[in-house]
Parts: sequence; C-alpha cells; structure tokens
Amino acid sequence: MATVGIVGIGEMGGTFVERLLDGGRIVVGWNRTRSKVDALVARGMRWAASPAEVARQSDVVLTMVTNGAALSAVSDGSDGLLAGIAGKVLVEISTIAPDDVIALGARVESAGGRLVDASVLGSPLTVRQGKLVVMVAGDAQAIETARPVLEIIGPKVVVIGELGKAKIMKIALNLNLPAQILALSEGLLLAVRSGIDRGRALEVMLAGAMASPMLQYRAPFIEEMPAKAWFDVGMMQKDCDLALTLGRELGVPLFATAVSREMLSAARGQGLGERDFAIIYYALANAAGLRETPRIADSPAGGDTA
Repeated sequence: MATVGIVGIGEMGGTFVERLLDGGRIVVGWNRTRSKVDALVARGMRWAASPAEVARQSDVVLTMVTNGAALSAVSDGSDGLLAGIAGKVLVEISTIAPDDVIALGARVESAGGRLVDASVLGSPLTVRQGKLVVMVAGDAQAIETARPVLEIIGPKVVVIGELGKAKIMKIALNLNLPAQILALSEGLLLAVRSGIDRGRALEVMLAGAMASPMLQYRAPFIEEMPAKAWFDVGMMQKDCDLALTLGRELGVPLFATAVSREMLSAARGQGLGERDFAIIYYALANAAGLRETPRIADSPAGGDTA
C-alpha cells in the first residue's frame, strides 16, 4: 500500500490522518507547529523534518493549507515539497484560486511529479462519519493512483474535469454557506424581536424543509458556539473573495455572496472574527441593537473546513 504524506495538519487534516491510520496506512506528516500534532505522532504518524522530507518518504502526498501564499511556502525552496516530489503524486486539497493550482501543476510536472486538484465537501464530523465527498480534477492516471488513499478519507470520489475545476466546484459550494446562515439569522431575528423565544424559533426553523444538512449541524452554534471555530469568519470571507473574483472573471453576478461578505466584515469589525461564521447571527443582532452575547462551549470542537 502507498505511504501517505500530509502537509498542513489542522483539525480537518488531523481527521484525515486518523482515518488513514485506522485504515492501516503508513502516514508521514509535517505541520508548521509541531506541538499541534503531538497526539497524532503518539497515535503512529511519522514526523518529517520538512515538507521535502514528507514527499521523499511518501508515494501520495496531501496538502491542506490556508491559502495560495501558504501553499507556495510549503512547496518551494530546498525544503519544499517540490524538492522531493519526483515520481510521486501530490493531491492539493486547499481552497485556493483555480489559477494557483494550475500554476502549481506546471511546477510539479517540471519537478517530475503529478498533481491532482482536489477539494472536499464536509466537516471533521463528516469525515468521522465516513460521509465526506472528495472532488478531484486533473490527470486521470494520477487520480487513479490517489483514489485508494482518497477513498479512505471519503468514500465518494467525484471526478470533475481538468486542473482547476475541483477548486471552482469548492468555491461554488462554499459561497452558499454564509448566505444560508445570513438568511436564517434574518428570519430568526425577526422572530426574536417579536418576542418569540430564540431556542423555540430555531427548533422550528430546523425542523422544516428550509433546513439544509449544513444548517442542521451549524445553526445550533447560535445557541452555543464551539470554543474553537469549525470554520472561522476570516476563512469564510476568504472563500467569498475567491468566489467574487471568479464571478468577475466569468461575468457571473454574485449578489448574495457580496452581501454575505460584507456581513462577515461587520462581524470582524465587532471583534468576532475568530468565531465560527455562524456568528453572523450575533453581528446582525448587534446591528439591530439587541446586543446579544453568544454562549461558548466549555470544550473545543474544531474543524477547518465548511
């Protein structure tokens, strides 16, 4: 079986490592902050001294980092992934601009490796439940090499097209998330302002047809925010920016995304930027003069994807 490398091990990446170890894979990892993955090393993940060492010790390498700049930081230079990627398959899972992954593909090919453009649909909870959807694009042979690894992480692997298309699909999916939370928050605030109990109103809203799977697991954060954001305001705003840029390039007006992006700006301006983006409700409540304060869970429950 292929040895799997992973670079960028946040909460979501950590659940990938857990699934791979449970699936009997040898996993080699690197993260910018070593202390954040000590528990995974204790579980059996092998620590590498650099991204280049991860690539050298692995057959298939996964990357999941914050943005395009972070990807360049772990890819380039003598300690970067490209220094050890010859003969290997790199699966890039970060939510970044399509042009960035296309440019990376050329650099990987020049270094003797092959790139799979990938994105995931779900959360750490989805990974643990075995329900994650993985979207892939790029070279068919590279995809088939990576498929057995990806099917451990998420059993549904969908091929989208050429390099860049998996990123576009992820951006198209993620722009829906803050818009749904914003619409729910507006309706919920109307109910609360009229005197209806917030918990009772939320219960009704999540019992009907309007409650998407995302709202069903994220809207309860309005009642109790996770101590550690599953997907914080800044990350969600970054994805809105990616969508708006792509919309301008393709001539697609994105009205709901633009409004959601500004609501996220309001949340940041109110000092709520490190909270999960479900905090939109409280930013809107503050704008309405209600000055509600979120209750924070005692124990962390985290993730770094929507």
